[in-house]
Amino acid sequence: MSSLKAYKRAPDLSNSTSYKGILNSLMAGTKDNNGAFDFCIIEMKRGTEPPPHVHSREHEFFYILSGEMRVFLDGEVFELTTGDCMFLPLGRSHAFRIMSDELRWIALITPGGFFDAVNEMNAPAERMEVPSDVNTVTYANADMTDTIKVFERYGVRFLTADEIRREMPEYLL
Repeated sequence: MSSLKAYKRAPDLSNSTSYKGILNSLMAGTKDNNGAFDFCIIEMKRGTEPPPHVHSREHEFFYILSGEMRVFLDGEVFELTTGDCMFLPLGRSHAFRIMSDELRWIALITPGGFFDAVNEMNAPAERMEVPSDVNTVTYANADMTDTIKVFERYGVRFLTADEIRREMPEYLL
């Protein structure tokens, strides 16, 4: 018999956090499903994207609820808009840029655990909207020292400038 329990959840302050200018509403995480997957509804503004990186442990699947993003992977550029989805296999360097003012999307990550790393660095959301305070810390203005260390423990590595130039030159344009 499984020890997992059924539940119902919606984006709410009780399961939403603010992380580097990003509103994450965790619908399912490792504690909910014995680490099988993370399922998160994410709201972001242009300019809050993470740097190019690679996951050594998990696959990612994106579904765009509203807005537009450009994904850089394997020397290709993928344009995603409302209703589009994309699979990103583990071990592949990738990055994305938000092309609309805001982006609302779902991330399904398997196996789970990526959001355990995020949860080491986030704060409870104060409201159900993307943080927009002028003092909001984002990837663009953060000291990344601790962020890099936490993600490395979870198998996520940020690319060096040389790797970005070599693996995804279109990202720099």
